[in-house]
Amino acid sequence: MTRLSKSIVTAGDCAVSVMRGGDGPPLLFLHGAGGGGAELPFLTALAENHDVIAPEHPGFGASDEPDWLDNIHDVAYFYLNLLDVMDLRDIHLVGMSLGGWIAMEIAVRDASRLKRITLACPAGIQVPGLATGDPFTWSPEETFRQGFHDQTFAEHAIANLPDIVEADDTFLKNRSTFARLAWEPRLHDPHLSKWLHRIKTPTHILWGDDDNILSADHAAALASLVPGATTQILSDCGHFLHIEKAEDFVSAINRSGAEA
Repeated sequence: MTRLSKSIVTAGDCAVSVMRGGDGPPLLFLHGAGGGGAELPFLTALAENHDVIAPEHPGFGASDEPDWLDNIHDVAYFYLNLLDVMDLRDIHLVGMSLGGWIAMEIAVRDASRLKRITLACPAGIQVPGLATGDPFTWSPEETFRQGFHDQTFAEHAIANLPDIVEADDTFLKNRSTFARLAWEPRLHDPHLSKWLHRIKTPTHILWGDDDNILSADHAAALASLVPGATTQILSDCGHFLHIEKAEDFVSAINRSGAEA
């Protein structure tokens, strides 16, 4: 079994914590609002067929919280710098939720290092009439309950919540940065949708059919804005599909990469 190792990589004046491991084409995974830094089973599985690179965003976890970090655009430009520093090419870019939003912001600016994009229930666009939850008004417990279809996963996460909240203030740091990036306007960039036509990189969109944070109807709306994008809806699955349907999530990414 391939394991990922941690290191610190600096781009400009910002050092970020990066997990990396595996053998194969490069896959850059961008985590959601809950943060990264943990080698979850789906990452280990992806490393069987990919060189997995999984950073913690600026302002999250063990990464720096730079003075210039004001909005989602700053994160996108930072990652473009990081790709240059790490000299990554022909990347399969995989973004989960907040990470999917960041992935789109990267791709509309410069997709020259990208080979394939997978967006897993990404935030980033607002579609009139489609339901969205508001994690900023929910307690951590409510977020887990809303985020999973199978409440067994929610109960497990809630049982571990005291350790999560007290771990080196990381929980509060992640929440603070998430608010800085996505508080106003809520969970979207009002200018992003008009530029999504610039994404020419093959793009696959994954969504859980029981997503109570961003409804699965967003998948078709997003696909209509990204030229040639394909969609896949996972049954009996909530927002945290990389955990709840880890095998299906990994299979979809592997299949998407093979088709690129």
